[in-house]
Amino acid sequence: MLSSELMSSEYNPYYHPYIEALGGEVMLMDQLVDGKDLFISFLNDIPSEKLAFSYAEGKWSLAEVLMHIIDAERVFQYRAFRFGRNDKTPLPGFEQDDYVPESNANQRSKREIAEEYRTVRSASIALFRSFSNETLRRIGIASGSEMSVRALGFVICGHQAHHLKIVRERYLG
Repeated sequence: MLSSELMSSEYNPYYHPYIEALGGEVMLMDQLVDGKDLFISFLNDIPSEKLAFSYAEGKWSLAEVLMHIIDAERVFQYRAFRFGRNDKTPLPGFEQDDYVPESNANQRSKREIAEEYRTVRSASIALFRSFSNETLRRIGIASGSEMSVRALGFVICGHQAHHLKIVRERYLG
């Protein structure tokens, strides 16, 4: 499944920057698999003392950004699972700013964050591998907007790319 096959009607315009963050025509499964290695390598290169760093007052710490990536992937993965199983129940949104303090990110080690990420991304890879082309095109409703299963996969990857770019620029720059 190529990102160029994705129609703008398959997701809310809010998610377009995440699709763009993938940088052009990419394969969904390649992005999921390669993104896992990229994230772990990226995390391994971060000095542990930087995890508590925040670039401005009121901004998330680096550890909180990393946990936000994991939390959002879980939410998008769950939506893809439900839509992929042809569940027509509209799904509510989630408030990321409420999730961040509850993640206890600033009390977690790099090893713990990496382990949780590996587990979540491995589950995403297994889930998306299980979907047929027909299933990937299924549409559900999340946060009041239509979204396809395949769009959710690309949003998972693009959301991570988007936030890692911010981390490079504002936290590690």
